[in-house]
Amino acid sequence: MRSSLALIATAGLVAVALTGCATAPAPEAAPGNSSEAITVTGKLGSEPKVSFPTPLEPAETQCTEIIAGSGPLLEEGQLALVGFAVYNGVTGDQIAAQGFDEAVPLATNNQPMVGFTKALTCAREGSRVAVVVPPKDGFGPNGNASLQVEPTDSLVVVMDVERAFPARADGTTQLTRDGFPAVVLAPDGRPGITVPQIDPPKSLQQETLLAGSGQVVEDGDTVVVNYTGVLWDDGTVFDSSWENGAPVTFTVGADAQVIPGFSKAIVGQKVGSQVAVIIPPSEGYGDQGNAQVPANSTLFFVVDILGVI
Repeated sequence: MRSSLALIATAGLVAVALTGCATAPAPEAAPGNSSEAITVTGKLGSEPKVSFPTPLEPAETQCTEIIAGSGPLLEEGQLALVGFAVYNGVTGDQIAAQGFDEAVPLATNNQPMVGFTKALTCAREGSRVAVVVPPKDGFGPNGNASLQVEPTDSLVVVMDVERAFPARADGTTQLTRDGFPAVVLAPDGRPGITVPQIDPPKSLQQETLLAGSGQVVEDGDTVVVNYTGVLWDDGTVFDSSWENGAPVTFTVGADAQVIPGFSKAIVGQKVGSQVAVIIPPSEGYGDQGNAQVPANSTLFFVVDILGVI
């Protein structure tokens, strides 16, 4: 079933794209007769009971807030913990339900299904929204035979946004030492990095660029971060969640899912912090390297610590 649902969302880390906004976020879907016809009962965070007349066949994606959330609408670059249920809007059959026992992370980028994008643009932390997605914003002209969705079938989505994470660190600016790479932030928080033309240190070195005031990250935690990594030798960006369009989550500490130096830089830091770390080869990709990192490379990362799941 996991592969069948890949076009909706994966069962673990999934991404949903927003078109973005220069100022305040604006919803990309409004209430309509179809979304207002959906009846939803149950508590936020528990799998809802959903009923609606069939067929629902709107020309455009419609979205109605069932449970009012708090704070601003979700915007580009955020990650949220979400539960969602999906139904065929023509037959009424349930297609999937995920995240209600344990909410799944949805990031506001990279989702191939436009309807999920538009669903998140009308949601905020604590929201439950009911969305009706026409075929053009769903599986498109081919439908999805494995899910028994015909090319002309709409989708009904009920989505709970249990928790939303910021897109960038919000800590207090700190001074850094001389000779450390310079970091300049774009308006959206994306870091620009200039590496000094000096030999790198032989050991791991780190600085706190923005000091957060949130939860302390502990060994074994799953964290939400945005990051950019460059090669010390020439400043080339070899990996960046900012460039990939979405924050990421991973485990840090003894069972870390990332290179040792990256994990060590995060454990003990507070949520809301932005840290910068120089990682020698022994704490990075060593004498093997990988497709993006030459062997024996010193690396430099800037990491925004956005939350702990």
